[in-house]
Amino acid sequence: MSPAPAYRLGDMSNVTCQISVSLDGYMAGPDQSVENPLGVGAERLHTWYFGGEGTVAADAELKAHLLDGNGAYIMGRNMFGPIRGEWPDLSWRGWWGEDPPYHTPVFVLTHYAREPLEMEGGTTFHFVTGGFDEALTRAREAAGDRNIAMAGGASTLNQALAAGALDELFLHYSPILLGAGERLFEGLDTPPELEIVETIASPAATHVRYRVVRS
Repeated sequence: MSPAPAYRLGDMSNVTCQISVSLDGYMAGPDQSVENPLGVGAERLHTWYFGGEGTVAADAELKAHLLDGNGAYIMGRNMFGPIRGEWPDLSWRGWWGEDPPYHTPVFVLTHYAREPLEMEGGTTFHFVTGGFDEALTRAREAAGDRNIAMAGGASTLNQALAAGALDELFLHYSPILLGAGERLFEGLDTPPELEIVETIASPAATHVRYRVVRS
């Protein structure tokens, strides 16, 4: 199995997202905190990624190619960390240690300004206060002809869908129900039209790659 080819729109970089989701549509569970960064019970969404009973070679290969082809990322403030409101200090540097996995510019949506945070391995977090459109413009400039990946969470991905910015959506459906939390496709005036490109099944998850159809 090899990764499906990315879709290209002329000379513009592709905007993509790979995300794990529950069967009832939640990308994170309730009561997110430092102790439960994904919300209560939501760590089970990522069994296919982190390993465990039921994971197979197909899951491992998808994990190996998860970050391929990305030249920039966009994420929400809640994805970067659990801190809300004004930055109390600059001690919080993300969940990933001093060498985050992105190794490219990451544009973090926030209402509160902060100087760029340069990390090891080529990752620099840029804190964008001008909204999703500004983050997308800056990400396009940084990515060049490589892809822009939406890193989460649900609110940020829903903003990308509402703006008609997303080209490809790869959902990793885990066989669990969360019942509450941060939900994909919530609050959209016009739901996106999705076309299945590829489906890969394993005991841990059903992986479905969609192309977002342009009207």
